[in-house]
Amino acid sequence: MLKSRKFGLIIVGDEILSGRRQDKHLSKVIELLNDRGMELSWARLVGDDLDELVRIYKESFASGDIVFSTGGIGATPDDKTREAAAKALGVPMVLHPEAEALILEYVINRAAIGKIDQDIGAPENQRRLAMGVFPEGAEIVPNAFNRIPGFFIRDHTFVPGFPEMAWSMFEWVLDNKYLALQNNPTKTLAVNVYHLPESRITPSLEEIESRWSDVTTFSLPKMATADAPGFIDLGVRGKNEESVKAAYDFLRGEVLRVGGRFNY
Repeated sequence: MLKSRKFGLIIVGDEILSGRRQDKHLSKVIELLNDRGMELSWARLVGDDLDELVRIYKESFASGDIVFSTGGIGATPDDKTREAAAKALGVPMVLHPEAEALILEYVINRAAIGKIDQDIGAPENQRRLAMGVFPEGAEIVPNAFNRIPGFFIRDHTFVPGFPEMAWSMFEWVLDNKYLALQNNPTKTLAVNVYHLPESRITPSLEEIESRWSDVTTFSLPKMATADAPGFIDLGVRGKNEESVKAAYDFLRGEVLRVGGRFNY
């Protein structure tokens, strides 16, 4: 079912793992999805290792999830994402004709203002053309920043690691490929519960997820400090408002039944 699709994020780059750069994509992707009534189900961070990337992409392609991948689609030796995606799918890499045209347009425009060499045979321009080599069967993802596109294949979107490029490309994909998934936000009902250990309410949470299959529960303890007592942020989440409300009412009753309180 379309409505049950999960979203995942793969952040690629040795520079993130080494600490040379800080990731900015996770919080932004969560924001972009939440703004559209969707949510991120999982995220992974991986370095520029071809074998590891192939393994991860094989898993994500097989999952049926909608996946965003950022980083590693440039044309330097450490950029291995495009090759890894092709290997994971078992398809060759080809120069995409639309990507080629856009990159040639970029070269001509930059050369016209004296920024780069117009000779397409020049090594730097050949490297630029290499950024249009995608797994066979891919579609382009427009890049409003410099027109050098990313690519889309099998519900996977591949974009550069630069936020000024990646974020608008993610938005384009969400609004052009997944409009039908939007405007069905997850409903959350929660309450702070005092004087109750998690172990005592856990059976009730398990019963909720068994009784309402379209609802998930959460239990987030907050440790006591010198200034405030400890409590549990306890709640339920789901897309069916009636199920969420029924599960929440049941949860509140269970809290009282096992000796919890709603205020300190």
